[in-house]
Amino acid sequence: MSQKIKRGIKEMLATAEAEIETLPAAQAVALQGRDDTVLVDLRDPREREREGVIPGAFSCTRGMLEFWIDPESPYHKPIFAEDKRFVFFCAGGMRSALAAQTAKHMGLQPVAHIEGGFKAWREAGGRVEKLQPKPAKTS
Repeated sequence: MSQKIKRGIKEMLATAEAEIETLPAAQAVALQGRDDTVLVDLRDPREREREGVIPGAFSCTRGMLEFWIDPESPYHKPIFAEDKRFVFFCAGGMRSALAAQTAKHMGLQPVAHIEGGFKAWREAGGRVEKLQPKPAKTS
């Protein structure tokens, strides 16, 4: 017998969007560099290497988010304990909507996500820089 999904991604995204703040990319671009805001890049390293990065954004792959937010986790990152606004983004806006909802449910406030993600950021004229490759390890 095959699996039957009870709640699909469309429903999950609609629920998340109803619970969180969604920022148009142009509005998010205006937040870059502000001391009270952290842009959180949820894309994986391959995406970041291929497409570039937003200067000053904090990189947190989606798979580590809950672990990095929770101060009781051995993987906690102090940036998530700061009294700042956290604006999440991914490539197109879906992972970031779910991530912002998760962060909000965990107690992180205020949170938002960028509508359309990194693609929309670029289209809105947001600054992007090429990620510098890590030097090869020598043995």
